[in-house]
Amino acid sequence: MKSVEFFEQQFQQQSARGDFVLNPFEEAVLPHLSGGVLELGCGLGNLAIAAARKGCAVSALDGSRTAVDRVNEAANRLGLPLAAYQSDLSTYAIDGDYDSIVSIGLLMFFAKGRAHVLLDDIIRHVKPGGIAAINVLTEGTTFGGALEPGNHYLFAENELTDAFKGWEILLSRHDEFPAPEDTVKKFHTVVAKRLA
Repeated sequence: MKSVEFFEQQFQQQSARGDFVLNPFEEAVLPHLSGGVLELGCGLGNLAIAAARKGCAVSALDGSRTAVDRVNEAANRLGLPLAAYQSDLSTYAIDGDYDSIVSIGLLMFFAKGRAHVLLDDIIRHVKPGGIAAINVLTEGTTFGGALEPGNHYLFAENELTDAFKGWEILLSRHDEFPAPEDTVKKFHTVVAKRLA
């Protein structure tokens, strides 16, 4: 997958620089995480490590070997309740229920059908009273970057909130950022609580 190769290189560069800062989406989501957490597409584990430091038991998955090795090294060094696993998220199916499931910057790297299957899988595996925290690129994004032609999906502006009908929406935030070559990235971040 083009996106895994793209991020593998990016993660190697970030690790070499010691660049392990939470991004704005991770900062927004962190206060909502509790209990058993599953993070899909954990990257270098900045959010997973922060969640484990505040007492969550975290399982973190990513396609990048560099990312997974970095997360496990940090978890072992810091004695955190956190384990990372390398996984092909284009075929992965969630195999348990969690208090919190996080997917920041992942779903848009799949074709529409796969993005919807994984989103539905997340929705089904959040425990009553638990939360889902999702961040995606939306329509109007002109940045290509790691997006593979024919194998990515830009969500409609309020598609995520519509997917969580019947849940309590704790956060719904649209962000826009300039990107290389006069392009733009448009994001939607949603934190939704499953009602008991």
